[in-house]
Amino acid sequence: MKDPNNTRNTAPRRGSPLWIYFVVVILLGLAAGVTAFSGLSRADLDALAGNPVFWILGCFIIFGELRPIITPGSTENNGATTSTTFSFAALLYAGLPIAAALQAVAVVTCGIFRARSPHRIAFNVAQYTLSLAAAQFVLALSGDVATPSQLWVPHGSDLPAIALAGAVYFACNDTLVGAAVALHSRVSLLKALRWDLAYQVLVHLALLGLAPLMVIAMDRSAVFVPLIVLPFIAVYLNASVSVRREHQALHDGLTGLPNRKLLIVRTEEALAEARGAERRRPRAAGLGSRRRKAAEPPDQRAGLFLLDLDRFKEVNDTLGHPTGDRLLQIVAHRLTHSVRPGDLVARLGGDEFAVLLPTVRDEAAAREVAARLRAALSEPVRLDGMSFDLEASVGIALFPDHAPDFELLLQRADVAMYNAKEARTGVETYSPGKDRNSPARLSMLGDLRRALDRSELELFYQPKISLRDGHLVGMEALLRWRHPDKGLLEPEAFLSVAEQTYLMRSITHYVVEAALAQAAAWWRADMPVQVAVNASGRDLLDTGLTEVIEEGLLARGLPAAALQLEITERILMNEPAYASDTVGALAELGIPLSLDDFGTGYSSLVRLKRLPVEEIKIDSSFVRRLADSPDDAVIVRSIVDLVRTLGLRSVAEGVEDPAIAERLREMGCDAAQGWHFCRPMDAAAATDWLYSVAVPSVKAPGGA
Repeated sequence: MKDPNNTRNTAPRRGSPLWIYFVVVILLGLAAGVTAFSGLSRADLDALAGNPVFWILGCFIIFGELRPIITPGSTENNGATTSTTFSFAALLYAGLPIAAALQAVAVVTCGIFRARSPHRIAFNVAQYTLSLAAAQFVLALSGDVATPSQLWVPHGSDLPAIALAGAVYFACNDTLVGAAVALHSRVSLLKALRWDLAYQVLVHLALLGLAPLMVIAMDRSAVFVPLIVLPFIAVYLNASVSVRREHQALHDGLTGLPNRKLLIVRTEEALAEARGAERRRPRAAGLGSRRRKAAEPPDQRAGLFLLDLDRFKEVNDTLGHPTGDRLLQIVAHRLTHSVRPGDLVARLGGDEFAVLLPTVRDEAAAREVAARLRAALSEPVRLDGMSFDLEASVGIALFPDHAPDFELLLQRADVAMYNAKEARTGVETYSPGKDRNSPARLSMLGDLRRALDRSELELFYQPKISLRDGHLVGMEALLRWRHPDKGLLEPEAFLSVAEQTYLMRSITHYVVEAALAQAAAWWRADMPVQVAVNASGRDLLDTGLTEVIEEGLLARGLPAAALQLEITERILMNEPAYASDTVGALAELGIPLSLDDFGTGYSSLVRLKRLPVEEIKIDSSFVRRLADSPDDAVIVRSIVDLVRTLGLRSVAEGVEDPAIAERLREMGCDAAQGWHFCRPMDAAAATDWLYSVAVPSVKAPGGA
């Protein structure tokens, strides 16, 4: 039968509905067992001790308990135990006391062998005793009652009574366990019974149907009993194969967790139940309050989490897939033991998991569950003598707040999960404003595609000024979009749309070409200005980028030092981007790198030395709070000292007043940029600025 406590082997909380139910069933089972055994006579006990059939039956029942038909990849008994055939045969042949005693011995033996908790063993003994007692009652009504001293062998005319007794046994057994599952999972009894009813009926029909044949064989001779096991083995194997195939179709082979197919089924059931609860609200509230209730949020929501392990690919690449697989199994175990009763954990593939919350009160409650999952995963894992610190990003989508069906719910949980990864917040709830797949963003993507064809994109330039002598260090090229309807847009308004599409490659190539063209114009005018261009991690994986830069430099007669690529510190944490062929090719070409937004990530000093980095840009979030926050002042000073030690140039971003500029100069910062010196200018204005202000003090690229 189904495991009445299929996720934990701990006793239910004292006083809880499940605890009360366990106590009631155990007491009823004890009463039924005492009543049955009190009717045994001395002759019955002598017959029991002297008949080898009973000892053979006992061995088969114990073996059947130890070898149930279970779903592969799980340690719980999700189906009927094969002891059913033998215990029901004992009931028909010798009566309730013998059947209950043999079944109880088998359950206790199996429980001790599998280290089950006492409350589970006691419940299972009571469950089988009550089910066998119910079947005995049906047989008694037809006058077919056996005892160890008065054995009963059924005839053809007894088959209807046996069939009815078997049906009662099945109904009682399934209902007793189903009620425990329902209380544990906090679902309705009908829902718990419906989960695997077809499978239960099929297997019990085969197992109970063999019991009369077993009785006839036992009556002939104890020698025939092992022979009847042969067709039984065939039934067992066929049933096991059937269950295995069904399980494989609905579960992940590595972790044993439900797969996407089963997740869809369970989610649709949860959504249907939530819709039904919502439809019942107006009737329960009364006609007079319908208008007020319509404006209130739903009482019952369903939640879907999408969980992705951070940097899991590094484990596979470094230690191999077998270690990665073991790590995924540990993750699956931790997740299933951290969710609430009734929640479902599924594996969608790779290092991506989904968690279904069939009922959840609100967003805050969903976030609590997500935080608990992340906390469970954060415990270090030791594998192959190494310790792993696991982290995960979780995206949350709720029904009906964010989506009306499974597909949209999963898509929006996916959007929230990627937002959590990008923002490094760990947990994010779906927000339409951050959805790159929203109609507004898709419309902007179409506009951006046309903007490339219509040359609506252009570069603005902002100077980087030396804090030592006021000389120009270089110009940073900043992308702008002159939208025909929305005016001048900064990158934050549109690059996030393009970053996950093929358009990003075209935009980067356009920016490089435009920057090189402007640099060539300034160099021809005897102003050797180094122009910096921002590059993303995606750009560093583009092998065509180096060719575009090399061809652009050659076509305009520019040295490699005329162009600088600015990359964010987070890219250094991305091994594929760091180790890409593009980075190596850029280094051979002599293109210097500037590390942007420094201080917001976790850079490796080894990587800093190995990359062709000539400049470190201190993130503006620290610079702007320099005068007000002692902690930020310490951070900035530490970065400046580190950069000087490495022989690199330090540049402070976001300098907006002279006091901060002076403070940076005192700290030893080499250069700065920001509105205090100059705001971003278009190409014409930047050229005029160079002529009017910076021409006398233009420094050759590479100097500080």
